[in-house]
Amino acid sequence: MSNRDALRELQSRLAERLQLARTEARPMSWLAVECAGTGLLVPLAGAGEIFAVGPVLPVPHTQPWFVGVANLRGGLHGVVDLAAFLGLRPPHPPDAPREQSRLLALNAGLGSHSALLVDRLAGLRSGDQLAAEAEDDAERPPFARGRWRDAEGRIWQEIDLAALARNELFLAIAA
Repeated sequence: MSNRDALRELQSRLAERLQLARTEARPMSWLAVECAGTGLLVPLAGAGEIFAVGPVLPVPHTQPWFVGVANLRGGLHGVVDLAAFLGLRPPHPPDAPREQSRLLALNAGLGSHSALLVDRLAGLRSGDQLAAEAEDDAERPPFARGRWRDAEGRIWQEIDLAALARNELFLAIAA
């Protein structure tokens, strides 16, 4: 077999594998977080870095769920208490202890310099670990996607961070 034939064969195999990769369904993967005891899934593609909760400067005349602004790696980010924003609980007082709380920065590609204050990280989840729940008639905001059940029977609500970053209520921080 000549080098030319071997090269053609290699190119042909690579083209087949590339086509197969394009058509294969990729498993979903999420970061699991908890807010006020509620399990939430955020797609890894929309998530940015995770930070320990440091100093957050309050901003006057904003919504109660808007915690303030924080310097995250040199960038100014608006911090939203996700549980309070979703109506799961009242906003935490600024001096409330937050041992397990974390700031989840939204991916810079979403164009929103925002971070979500979550009560606790619960690890990573993939589509093969969860089963889709049947759709119900419950009214959900446009950023709330499907609901999933894990092997222990816990329900997880998927939050589309791209849709959240464009949501009018999320963007309207002024009180």
